[in-house]
Order: sequence, then structure tokens, then C-alpha cells
Amino acid sequence: MRRSFLALLLAASLPAVQAAEYHIDPSHTYASFEIDHLGFSTQRGLFTRSSGSIEFDPEQQAGRIDIRIDAASLETGFALRDEVLRGEDWFDTKTFPDMIFRSQKLVFAGDKLSAVEGTLVMRGEIRPLRLEITRFKCGFNLANRKRGCGADAQAILRRSDFGLNNGQPFIGDEVRLRIQVEAYLP
Repeated sequence: MRRSFLALLLAASLPAVQAAEYHIDPSHTYASFEIDHLGFSTQRGLFTRSSGSIEFDPEQQAGRIDIRIDAASLETGFALRDEVLRGEDWFDTKTFPDMIFRSQKLVFAGDKLSAVEGTLVMRGEIRPLRLEITRFKCGFNLANRKRGCGADAQAILRRSDFGLNNGQPFIGDEVRLRIQVEAYLP
């Protein structure tokens, strides 16, 4: 028992991050969105299934992020609305089952990751997207005994850029996207 505790302490005291490829933990990774609804309220939803990988080298301030979001995993808390949003007039999840974010550049402020510039593929359209990083941490997770990285990211996009024009101007064009991600060494 004492050896296990000492091993955990040693692992926790290792350098914060080494260059590595981390696999996204789908049970701790969610993409959510907020959109204006008739000027009365902000409606929210999330996508519950995701996958991907993160390569990160803090010494070189470099890396790569690929996140695949299952569009059919959309949930807003109202089943009928979810089915409409998954349908042909909205996300058309049968034709376009995935949304994909791929990084092109990691942006640092000093030694802190502050943004990720890349592209978002949604409904067959590819558009640039900059994710602002509001929280970022790498280290040893004592609960799962793995080294990993996690982040909170956010961006604003226009849904009309992706062919989602339904309901305008009553339903807002501006969408606030938030992604919470955790990724671990295999």
C-alpha cells in the first residue's frame, strides 16, 4: 500500500507535460451550444458523443487537435425538438453524421495555451474557427491514474455559414459554442 502511495506521489511530481498523443475521453468531453430564441431566452443543447486525439508538446508550443462530434447525439431536453434538429432541414445527421474540428495552429500567450485556430466541418461546409481557451491543464489524474490534459474552449460562429438558415431572424444566427474536453495517454 505504501509503495502504491509513493508511486502516485512520484508520478504527480513528474514534469507537467511531455510531448505525447492523448486520446479524448468521451465520458468527459462535450460540445454544447447556446442560441437566441425569439429574443425571449437563450436555448441550450449539447452533443453527448465525441472522439478524437490531441498531440501536445509544451516545449515546442506545438500540437494538433482532432475532435469528431456525433451530430445525432444532439440533446436539448425536448425529444420532439431534438428529432426536428437532427432532420434534413437542420443538421441532416443521416447525410452528415459528424462535425469535425481540426486544428491548424496552437496560440500561446507566454507559456500558456490561449487559443486554437482551425477549421470546423459541419453539414459539408468547411469554415475557419478559433477556439478561445479559458482553462487548460495537464497533469496526473489520481482518479484514473493516467496522465492527461483538459481544457474549456469557446467560440462564436454563424450558423448560416453552414447552411443552417431556418427560422431566421426569429432564431438567432449567432451560436455560442463551448467544448469541454479531457484526453489521456492510452
